[in-house]
Amino acid sequence: MDQNEQVVVAVVGLGNWGRNHLRTLAGLAECRVRYMFDQDPAVLAQMAALYPHIPPAADFGAILADPQVRAVVIATPARTHYELARRAIEAGKDVFIEKPMTLQVEDGLELVELADHRQTLIQVGHLLLFHPAVALLKRLIDEGELGRIHYIYSQRLNLGVVRSDENSLWSLAPHDISLANYLLGGVPERSSASGGCYLRRDIEDVIFMSLVYPEGRIAHIHVSWLDPHKIRRLTIVGSRKMAVFDDMEPVEKIRIYDKGAQVTEYDRFGVAVKVRTGDILIPAVTNEEPLRLQARHFLDCVATRRRPRVDGRDGLEVVRVLHEASGMLSTGGRETAGETIISGQLERRDGRS
Repeated sequence: MDQNEQVVVAVVGLGNWGRNHLRTLAGLAECRVRYMFDQDPAVLAQMAALYPHIPPAADFGAILADPQVRAVVIATPARTHYELARRAIEAGKDVFIEKPMTLQVEDGLELVELADHRQTLIQVGHLLLFHPAVALLKRLIDEGELGRIHYIYSQRLNLGVVRSDENSLWSLAPHDISLANYLLGGVPERSSASGGCYLRRDIEDVIFMSLVYPEGRIAHIHVSWLDPHKIRRLTIVGSRKMAVFDDMEPVEKIRIYDKGAQVTEYDRFGVAVKVRTGDILIPAVTNEEPLRLQARHFLDCVATRRRPRVDGRDGLEVVRVLHEASGMLSTGGRETAGETIISGQLERRDGRS
């Protein structure tokens, strides 16, 4: 993108993530934040004091009516994403939507089709796909360094923050579903999920998910805000090597294990498995801020009309898995908080791969 060209944007929603987006965009030379907006007047006044050069918008309609605004960053509660994004797309604006893109599959599909019709862009805020460590893992997989990927599993655990408006599935799992889709280069054919409500009735504190991808590859996801450990870890098991991404490590975020198992068949004695153990490699990973990389990618896509790395269809696939998992949980039956375990299994009904 021409460094002399500034993309004019507006930031809508100034909560925790909205403030991060505002800070990041305000610091980029290729961007000019023309408006910021939040429905809470106190929050809007607070941010106006921190960013006096960015005018607060009177309302969302004023942003959409301004022809100078090319893109809108939506960082509001998930229940509002569909309506705000629909209005922005209808006004001809490109949109960045925080994850999850929508709460319903039908709403996400409508946004994708509407954006195609209006020739606008959608980028969804699956931030980890812009993490330098994830970029390295993707390159290792695509270049065959790990061999054929057998399975991956992720853990996103902590004691808190406990939410009352969504369960751990919708709060935490979008990160890991998007990671699995991105690293495995596809969408799951089948999925299963189980979880438990221990602190509140009907709100799952812990979720276990299994996603089955083409060629028999499996992703297992464990998320919880009721756990003694703070863990942000992804393990990839390949036929040649294995890799671990530990986002809690300050420096050594990736370890590549030269380990594997090879099956040798014998005519008379059946099957023998030879286990191989080699060196552990800790590659250097740049410390570029993923939020900054994500913002610059969005601005570049707005300027060049390139397809975003995480576009509306990618965001829709994550919503589809979340929706299916929610259906499994809700049909498993519930008893009382502190005693409930619920589970289910569902195959994809639309035949997508």
